[in-house]
Amino acid sequence: MHRRGRAAFAVVASLLLASARAEVVFTDEEVQRILAHGPWPPAFVRDPSNRVSGSAAAIDLGRRLFGDAPLSANGYVACVSCHQTDRAWTDGVPRARGMGPLDRNSPSVANAWLNRWFGWGGAADSLWMASLRPLLDPNEIGTTPQRVVERFKLNDDLACRYRRAFGRAPDHADETLLVNMAKAIAAFQETLTTGRTPFDDFRDALARGDRRALAAYPESARRGLKLFVGRGNCFFCHSGPAFTNGEFHDVGVPYFVAPGKADGGRYAGIQALRASRFNLLGPYNDDEARSTATKTRHVELAARHWGEFKTPGLRNVAVTAPYMHNGSLATLRDVVRHYSELNEERLHADGERILRPLKLAPSEIDDLVAFLESLTDREGARRVLPPLDALPCR
Repeated sequence: MHRRGRAAFAVVASLLLASARAEVVFTDEEVQRILAHGPWPPAFVRDPSNRVSGSAAAIDLGRRLFGDAPLSANGYVACVSCHQTDRAWTDGVPRARGMGPLDRNSPSVANAWLNRWFGWGGAADSLWMASLRPLLDPNEIGTTPQRVVERFKLNDDLACRYRRAFGRAPDHADETLLVNMAKAIAAFQETLTTGRTPFDDFRDALARGDRRALAAYPESARRGLKLFVGRGNCFFCHSGPAFTNGEFHDVGVPYFVAPGKADGGRYAGIQALRASRFNLLGPYNDDEARSTATKTRHVELAARHWGEFKTPGLRNVAVTAPYMHNGSLATLRDVVRHYSELNEERLHADGERILRPLKLAPSEIDDLVAFLESLTDREGARRVLPPLDALPCR
């Protein structure tokens, strides 16, 4: 073939291949898997274990406590130190830092109220218990009831807002004071739901058969979505509207924190949960029927839990780097590559073995990243909150 003819043929062939590659057809089963990731946002449901869940007064107090550094042991650390409004409720560093360096990456608290277990190891069974733990941990905020009482004495406005939320003065230097604070902080966190995303628009258009609306979703994201609900089996763990099954898995990420120091993950989490008087079986659960405590009552400790960590939700995942429980993967591309080249020898031999190396082509990695990026809402990393009530509390 003449050189010019070969060149023309190559151009036509590449165009045909590009056209063929762009056409994404979902099977009926894949469509059902896609639809299962919505609708979004979910309707708010009060937490029966927290009597101030949904309370406007508690939400107001909790938001103020969330950013109140003087409560900490050194006066400089607050919840917002690790869960920042301009970093999608994370801190952007591999491992968090409170009173000192910590062992794990800070997960976003956006959508946390939808969780079944809380923390990378599931050491808390309620959002308020998860909010209490860093208050008490000497390596994080490290406060005490006595310090909190003193803080309220110095801030009449904060003390007034506590009375509004709980009907009593914050003058009781006992653990009930700290639990109440944690419940107010949890009430605030219940308001942190991420917004709608390009994926949600595509998912809803698919549900109603709106072909024109479907066309607005990028082809690369469609190809990545097909991998996600198809050959990649990503949906198996990242299921439901929040893109997580809420459970714990070994995904081949090393669990050594430092030489000679290991993070037990779910195994250590269950141990801590069982040992705590603040779990849902304890005296601070406001759910008199204890229906919320069923999961805690039946959780079992097993050797396979060692090195398992919670499956994070994927909403806004593109703006919550770095990734994994230890912050060891810097970019989404690194995460996808991890699963593409998965070292099966790192996985539990007696575990679920649901993971296999995906062995993705470079273009498939691009597509899967494009899909994950489409799970980001319009606000992106910066969370815009309504202004606080500036009027003094009376």
